[in-house]
Amino acid sequence: MNELIQQLVDKAGLTAEQAEKSVDVIKEYIMSKLPPMMQPMVENFLGQSQED
Repeated sequence: MNELIQQLVDKAGLTAEQAEKSVDVIKEYIMSKLPPMMQPMVENFLGQSQED
């Protein structure tokens, strides 16, 4: 997920904090639209936390 955050900082001109919040909001939105059986796949793709 750090790579995505860095791209938001570099390409969109967001601060690191803004980029992290953006990713969190997008992740929550995606998770709310997926059936429960697919949610672990998104978790694995995006990582469990910003430290990953």
